[in-house]
Amino acid sequence: MTEVNITTSAQVSHDAASGKEIKSFQLKRGEQVNLTRLDPTLKTILVGVGWDVIGFDGEAPDLDASIFLLDKTGKTRMDEDFIFYNNLKSVNGEVEHRGDNRTGAGDGDDEIMLIDLMALPYDIASLSFVISIYDAGVREHNFKSVRNCFLRISNPETGIELMRFNLDKEFEENHKATAVTVGTLMREGPNWFFDGVGLLEDGGLPKIATDYGIIVAQ
Repeated sequence: MTEVNITTSAQVSHDAASGKEIKSFQLKRGEQVNLTRLDPTLKTILVGVGWDVIGFDGEAPDLDASIFLLDKTGKTRMDEDFIFYNNLKSVNGEVEHRGDNRTGAGDGDDEIMLIDLMALPYDIASLSFVISIYDAGVREHNFKSVRNCFLRISNPETGIELMRFNLDKEFEENHKATAVTVGTLMREGPNWFFDGVGLLEDGGLPKIATDYGIIVAQ
């Protein structure tokens, strides 16, 4: 991964209250950003995911955001390390999914996840973030009908957005895919990094879950 340069990869906005410039990183596939360097006070992160659905006949695709808590081998330690619509909290509550939006309607975040960085167990080396289409095979849905899909990270204590990864380019390259590993949050000493992965998967969420050590019921 290539760590991004803060002077070339940031989109500048202004905080209405303070008037200060805010640099939100526009991450691309293959890039890495040091979140701790962006905000040394960072203790908790809000991960927001959003999308729009267009040009479909019948029932709209239902997108879901998921998180896999991984050890140093890149596998989950237990089934409860898979955070998704049927398991909204980690065992000790340090990772919380705020629920499923089935339509993607409206502006801004469609699904939100909160992660207490200070409370994460030290045997969790990384967290993998996935966006997938529910029951895609049966409903014959894929990313062809999805636009403006993004994952962003902000500091919930300040409301300031730190980085954003837009996925439209990835979906254009393989619109038949039904799941995407968006990126990975990693701990290195006192620092937290986010890697932009953008890896598309035709096998959907079950395939990714299996790769991470989850036994998926058939």
